[in-house]
Amino acid sequence: MKLFLTLIAGLLCLSSCSPETPSDKEKITESKETFPTGEKSASGRTLYEANCAGCHDASVGGAPKPGDKSVWKARLATGVETMVKKSIEGYEGTAGVMPPKGGNASLSDEEVRTAVAYMASTVK
Repeated sequence: MKLFLTLIAGLLCLSSCSPETPSDKEKITESKETFPTGEKSASGRTLYEANCAGCHDASVGGAPKPGDKSVWKARLATGVETMVKKSIEGYEGTAGVMPPKGGNASLSDEEVRTAVAYMASTVK
């Protein structure tokens, strides 16, 4: 029953997003910058609020809430680059499903990277 409700909630969230269209994915390169600061932080927050908050704030489909250390601990241990890669390509884990680019194919890889880095920065 829990899985069914999670799937329904995820579908409702995705129904408000534009469908993904095939595109060439940019290769993710290692970055020394882990957390955004200044202008990048503000941009990350704006991107998060416009594209990610709908699922992450309500923990739809197992989406980790920003600032929740207990659910972010294992994710942060994999590194921001791994989280970015999974966010761009999509990921199905034990806690739920992350559609590619959160279901918004119009986001650039760099926008996804900035939003992920913002979310990671909330877990200090």
